[in-house]
Amino acid sequence: MEKQPFNPLHGITLQTIVTILVEHFGFDHLGQQIKIKCFTDDPSIKSSLKFLRKTPWAREKVEALYIKNRHLFKPIS
Repeated sequence: MEKQPFNPLHGITLQTIVTILVEHFGFDHLGQQIKIKCFTDDPSIKSSLKFLRKTPWAREKVEALYIKNRHLFKPIS
């Protein structure tokens, strides 16, 4: 596997990204930032992951939100 020193998402799973965003912002705020039903209608981590894994444009928006705000989160151990 190649090293990706400049990829801010390298080594971070989608589940970790969604969990961090939910813990920091909550589903209400995520639903306002990214208008997708998995954040607004009966949201859960599991249903969000299922949707995001099948929907590249939505995943890109979630990853972009994470990158934009990563300075706010505690470092991942």
